[in-house]
Amino acid sequence: MNQFDIELKKGNFVTSECQYCQKIVWPPSNYCNKCLNPVRWRDVSLYGKIIEWSKKGNDIFCISEFENTIRIIGKLDGKDKTIRSGKSVKLSNCSMNDKCKFFFTLIE
Repeated sequence: MNQFDIELKKGNFVTSECQYCQKIVWPPSNYCNKCLNPVRWRDVSLYGKIIEWSKKGNDIFCISEFENTIRIIGKLDGKDKTIRSGKSVKLSNCSMNDKCKFFFTLIE
């Protein structure tokens, strides 16, 4: 289990970033996938944008991008009918039990 898993279990969204080449390492790892140096762990911005979305019944799911690099899939809170790609979202909750779970809220 790496630092990402540990923090996600606590409800914190973090990523690894290379201390040498300043590259965000996604998916998170203990080493940079570009230069193989150790990374530092840091919080990810909670604000992103919707890349794609879909609906199943009353549930809306979307792929959202954070810091122009990190893409995650999660459930969108609310029943907003004006959802579209490019809209801003805030990561409202994240967790990890047997799998990662992310929840987003639209920002008007």
